[in-house]
Amino acid sequence: MHVANLSLTDFRSYDTVDLGLEPGVTAFVGPNGQGKTNLVEALGYVATQSSHRVANDGPLVRQGAARAIVRAVVVREDRRALIELEINPGKANRARLNRSPVSRPRDVVGLLRTVLFAPEDLAMVKGDPSERRRYLDDLLVARTPRFAGVRADYDRVLKQRGALLRTAAQARRGGRSGRRADNDAAFAAAGAGDPLSTLEVWDAHLARHGAELLAARLELVEALRPLVAASYAALAPGSAPAALEYRGSLSIEAGTDRATLEERLRAGLLEVRTSEIERGVTLVGPHRDDLFLGLGELPARGYASHGESWSFALALRLAAYDLLRADGGDPVLILDDVFAELDNQRRGRLAEIVAPAEQVLITAAVAADVPAELVGARFDVAEGSVQRVR
Repeated sequence: MHVANLSLTDFRSYDTVDLGLEPGVTAFVGPNGQGKTNLVEALGYVATQSSHRVANDGPLVRQGAARAIVRAVVVREDRRALIELEINPGKANRARLNRSPVSRPRDVVGLLRTVLFAPEDLAMVKGDPSERRRYLDDLLVARTPRFAGVRADYDRVLKQRGALLRTAAQARRGGRSGRRADNDAAFAAAGAGDPLSTLEVWDAHLARHGAELLAARLELVEALRPLVAASYAALAPGSAPAALEYRGSLSIEAGTDRATLEERLRAGLLEVRTSEIERGVTLVGPHRDDLFLGLGELPARGYASHGESWSFALALRLAAYDLLRADGGDPVLILDDVFAELDNQRRGRLAEIVAPAEQVLITAAVAADVPAELVGARFDVAEGSVQRVR
């Protein structure tokens, strides 16, 4: 798999840009703040319909423009697909495939698969559990695009159940005040004066969607474990071994079937019902879980050095690449300003590992940051202009 063309209209800093790309290594070189990351961010957005830099679509649209358009021509086994995404902040995004509209933008997820390395990856090791959950869920969607729907369904149920719980909590404190919009939505959903009258129904929905997501995460962690350990050992030989462990809001072992997970989730929700009503939040479910990252017997978070943390983050991405490649076809590798963060030893090891990939896209502030093993096409990026020089 590789990207043959990238075209942007009103995306980030670009009014228009059109780039022809090819297999092998391509480097985008230029001073910071000139738009290098915007180019690879756009490709990541085509693959996942989310940004690795911001949580919502608003900043992706050039200032003063109403929308942004990203087009990518993806080649896989000599078959070409034109993917077009129209980004409309505050409104529904739209997508086209080979110039024909699709019913939902997420229907084109999976046509381009990327693995993106970026400085933000350090948050997977040092940051909150939400960063590690996102890593797992994004990889699930990349491998099996239907999980985009599973995750959306779970989030929708979680939001509605949370509105009911907040309404109940406020009612206990003496009336419907504060979050008026949430209260009104919850009462309308309940269809009666008692905000908890439909809570058991939402429990069932949450358990059903949550069990499907949880079962997939558990299976994914089992597949990742040896790959992360091997990648980390290659990047940081002599360091303590890397380890992964899924830690849920419920005590659940890997291999537990989906039906059992659903029963456990429903039972868990019942056990914490009083606390949930008092606090107005859902306390059990995949949204509360974490992926434990360990080095030997110690947690990486708080104990790993900066270099070890970087190696662990890179190992997580390399393991994702290995899994996607095993599913069939090399994903596009994107390395966004990564080499500047690494010492020479780690830089060389990472370059050797990624060099055989079908397509590698690199951003760097200076050409010297690109290892010699990854010499290929080069674009200079400066003042909104992208010019091929090699």
